[in-house]
Amino acid sequence: MKKIEILKRLVMRKGIHPENYRIVAFKDMSNDDVFLTKSTANTAEKIEVDGVEYPLVKLEISRTSHPYYTGKSKLVDTAGRIDKFKNKYAKFKK
Repeated sequence: MKKIEILKRLVMRKGIHPENYRIVAFKDMSNDDVFLTKSTANTAEKIEVDGVEYPLVKLEISRTSHPYYTGKSKLVDTAGRIDKFKNKYAKFKK
């Protein structure tokens, strides 16, 4: 393949990308880690990072709290799921 053909493939096509593609702040609510990346996620909340205001997307888990990335096993009990499970299947133990 010629160099020019390769370069043409690398250039983004016009008119097919979303209009609202912008920098968004994602906040991991389990450890308050905030990171910025580009996204089209819709949100009404905003957060200030280093003096600049960004749209905010709240996450329950991210790369900074997920056991696969951290190497730490962490029990996450959202809305008593573990208790619900134990109560539901306790009758089978008897």
